Amino acid sequence: MNPTLAIFRRELRAYFATPLAYVFIVIFLMLAGALTFYLGGFYERGQADLQPFFNFHPWLYLFLIPAVSMRLWSEERKSGTIELLLTLPVTMWQAVLGKFLAAWAFVALALALTFPLWITVNYLGDPDNGVILASYLGSLLMAGAFLSIGACLSAATRNQVIAFILTVVVCFLLLLAGFPLVLNAIGALFPQAVVDAIAQLSFLTHFAAIAKGVIDLRDLAFFVLTIVFWLYACAVVIDLKKAD
Repeated sequence: MNPTLAIFRRELRAYFATPLAYVFIVIFLMLAGALTFYLGGFYERGQADLQPFFNFHPWLYLFLIPAVSMRLWSEERKSGTIELLLTLPVTMWQAVLGKFLAAWAFVALALALTFPLWITVNYLGDPDNGVILASYLGSLLMAGAFLSIGACLSAATRNQVIAFILTVVVCFLLLLAGFPLVLNAIGALFPQAVVDAIAQLSFLTHFAAIAKGVIDLRDLAFFVLTIVFWLYACAVVIDLKKAD
């Protein structure tokens, strides 16, 4: 069996061996529904779309994704099983990729379970399903970017709480970089080129573009390259820390 696939299956089973998976999924679905129907004014807007639903995804992920990623490597380091894992006939990249893909698949499952909202909006009106599908793709890619950051920071510490806090802070800064209020403040001090460069580092900027139904290769490349960069950094950190 492919080593990456073996680690993927091992990690995915581990999620459902504890209440963590079920608690995460229930909280995610409850918060997504509550934010969409109450704060998002789903019915009051009078429009058949899921824009209120996806508008809250970056902020949901800001706290829920770090809760998933914080255990990826810090638990292995704390329990000492990381040495056992790395002595197996697997490369560093196979281990990093296998654990990341398992976490990403778990989050994808939670996201897929929101399909009743899609069915509901189709029942109530005639939405642009292409835009909704693009928004789901953008949400999944953004979740992967959050997870890759969390994986790297989880590898940097044995303490899951510290890994959680660090991931929240880094992801918050990357979200804030595309917040209109921040960009306006930067625009008052710096040239437009600087504002555009900072905006291009933001998850909000690229996710919002995809959520409009415009799938630009630049937005897809941003998320893919972000994932690759942080997973590479994760492998480097593990290599540096494995002797600790």
